[in-house]
Amino acid sequence: MANTLDFTPTPSGRSTPLHFRDVVSAIHDHPLQECGHLIDCACKSLQGYVVQVLTSVSHQIHDALKQYKTEGDSEAHKIFREAAGHTKAGLLPETVNPDEETIPGIQHPGSTGVIYCSDRAMANGFSYTSSHEWANLGQGAPEVGDIPDAPPRPQSIQLPFDSLEYAPTTGVKELREAVANLYNHTYRQGKESQYTYENVCIVPGGRAGLSRVAAVVGDVYCSYQIPDYTAYDQMLGAFKRLVPVPTALDPANRYRMDLDQLRKDIRTQGLEVVLMSNPRNPTGQVVQKDELKELVETARETSTTMILDEFYSWYIYPDDESEFGKSISSAEFIDDVNEDSIIIVDGLTKNWRLPGWRVCWVVGPKNVVTALSQSGSFLDGGANHPLQLAALPLLDPVHVQAEKIALQKHFKHKRDHILKRLARLGLKVAVPPESTFYVWLNLEHLPAPLNNGLLCFTLRRSSKSFSRKKCIVIPGIFFDINPAHRRNLFNSPCHHFVRLSFGPPIESLDKGIDAMARVLKRAKKEGMHGFGHNYKKSMDGSGASLEHHV
Repeated sequence: MANTLDFTPTPSGRSTPLHFRDVVSAIHDHPLQECGHLIDCACKSLQGYVVQVLTSVSHQIHDALKQYKTEGDSEAHKIFREAAGHTKAGLLPETVNPDEETIPGIQHPGSTGVIYCSDRAMANGFSYTSSHEWANLGQGAPEVGDIPDAPPRPQSIQLPFDSLEYAPTTGVKELREAVANLYNHTYRQGKESQYTYENVCIVPGGRAGLSRVAAVVGDVYCSYQIPDYTAYDQMLGAFKRLVPVPTALDPANRYRMDLDQLRKDIRTQGLEVVLMSNPRNPTGQVVQKDELKELVETARETSTTMILDEFYSWYIYPDDESEFGKSISSAEFIDDVNEDSIIIVDGLTKNWRLPGWRVCWVVGPKNVVTALSQSGSFLDGGANHPLQLAALPLLDPVHVQAEKIALQKHFKHKRDHILKRLARLGLKVAVPPESTFYVWLNLEHLPAPLNNGLLCFTLRRSSKSFSRKKCIVIPGIFFDINPAHRRNLFNSPCHHFVRLSFGPPIESLDKGIDAMARVLKRAKKEGMHGFGHNYKKSMDGSGASLEHHV
């Protein structure tokens, strides 16, 4: 047929409806029998165009609706509130919830962020037997294997006959002495007041140590910062004599502690105890040098007890390589170890990269240690006896220095690596970590629902030609210490954040960043439809398949 019109789509994806006048003109120019064919082609082309337009409008409406404003708008938030122990305070009924209270008088305290996210990941395919298939950037533990230039990892322990007995609730005396000597050697050389074993209490893990301390604190106002370590939420909620008083750290001030404001709060609010991590989890910032000295002086001058969680005291990343091997502790600025009201919690978990040993300590005035012995007698009974003995050679100052230098070089390399990879994805970290092994990442500039930390905590992508790649991170809301569970999560200052851990080996970091890159690429290519819903709720398979979720 002469002068046949071409109805094939243009490179833009559009076809002839934008030139419909050409169809009308063709009807006049062609014999009558050809008009039916032309009109049929035109109608089909118009139909395809209309479908394209309606699909585009539908996606825009869907994306607009994704601008969640309350917890009720978000499936992920509703699942979180349905989990035992996470119900928002003040909701009725508050008596018997069959999912939370199986027998009268028992209530769930709620889980920490790492545990909640692990449970949710298990509901969606994660298992410890197949953990190598996942990139767990949510873990709050460092890699435990060999790292360059570090001493060999312990692979066996002796079991002396005496170690089969209970250890004292304050710990084995030899280990207490070793801890005291290490602090004196590292932080208190030349000072008149020195730590002895009587200033040290060995505890079965950091949380056990914090719980022992909380159990001996009286009816006082206890200050804490937001954001901070997720377990403080449950600790402050469980020990009812503590009255928690929050202070929000300003991201515009790089999450620095405002010491002038702290002194004002002590004076005007009657604060008697301040609880904080230092170095800071999750922001990766650190109070050190003159600022740390001023904090210790504030405790002394105001008769305020400072409980300092110093588990990341070795994870310091100096620009000057000659500074490698230095660590931080408030112990450096204490005048009298038995008079200054500073309580330090630390252990083998992070610095020695031995989280499975659960051998930690609390360092403070003698009278605090005697109180901790009593609280330990009914809370936990004491730390593992054989592992306390096995820890003794690990606290030798020469061994410690070698561990410290290797750790700082290795983790600084991993920090720089993950920051560069995030930057290439357009995920610039506003406040890069100076310490710890965490990145506090703000997702606020991403489109909803990717800008929602809770929705983003598990990234999973499937492909017909590649094995499934999964990535776990921790939503920022878990670091919004909110013991009463009263705040709407969408009003949390941590709502748009996630915490990424560069504790795992670098191969896992790359696997996790690759998974995040795929999700961002898919969102850019396909829009936001399909994100943020159809979660499995439990390991029994309830809920829809989670093939493409963020």
